[in-house]
Amino acid sequence: MDDPTTRMDTEECWDFLRRQELGRMAYHLLDEVHLVPVNYAMDHDPVTDRRSILFRTAEGSKLLGVVMNNDVAFEADELVDEEATSVIVRGRARLLDEHEEHRADNLPLRPWVPTLKYNVVEIDVSEISGRRFALARPWRHMIPD
Repeated sequence: MDDPTTRMDTEECWDFLRRQELGRMAYHLLDEVHLVPVNYAMDHDPVTDRRSILFRTAEGSKLLGVVMNNDVAFEADELVDEEATSVIVRGRARLLDEHEEHRADNLPLRPWVPTLKYNVVEIDVSEISGRRFALARPWRHMIPD
């Protein structure tokens, strides 16, 4: 039997992240780890080839968490037919200052929920990995009589 798990190279991971819009970020707040969904966009500077993840957020625990401890993990995944894809990044999050937050203006990065989210946070990626999984899910092929 072939291996049902395929490792993705770095470029495949970035291409996948570029096509997605929703992920989950894990961050620390005091002694707890929190996991929250965020809609995001990938930022890419073609001159330096620097890539990062940007998202908008309101004041609250998510923003407080990344300001107090910038160590975060981020995951985006997708399920299509019998294949699942998952990309995980680790990095440092930081609130962009008013001179940098314009970087989000030309990206497809608008709040999905009609609330005000003036803060732009960047995840500076230090590690990226991805996998594709060929799924069996035998229960989907069981058809009752």
